[in-house]
Amino acid sequence: MADNLDFDTFLKVDVRVGTVLRAEPFPEARKPAIKMWVDFGGDIGERKTSAQVTAHYTPDMLVGKQVVAVVNFPPRQIGPFMSEVLVLGLPDDAGEIVLLRPDQAVPNGGRMH
Repeated sequence: MADNLDFDTFLKVDVRVGTVLRAEPFPEARKPAIKMWVDFGGDIGERKTSAQVTAHYTPDMLVGKQVVAVVNFPPRQIGPFMSEVLVLGLPDDAGEIVLLRPDQAVPNGGRMH
């Protein structure tokens, strides 16, 4: 279990929902991954990321799906690709990532409570 943190620290993590506009394979990544361009609406707009989710998803499956991501981490260089957000997921029984997603459509940019 991780260390406890106070509520003010939790509020600093900006977790939002967005819709995948475009997705494509990322063959240059060290581990199999998919590049995604996600629309978070409003002031955040479109951001890109890569995610190691190839066990359960193809690029075509992701387009139009809503995902949950941390949008206030600094950008991170992943090989030749600059990742701007961290899409969130959970491991299945085999350790493969399953994306966190709302079970109903919600407005892009909605912040996690």
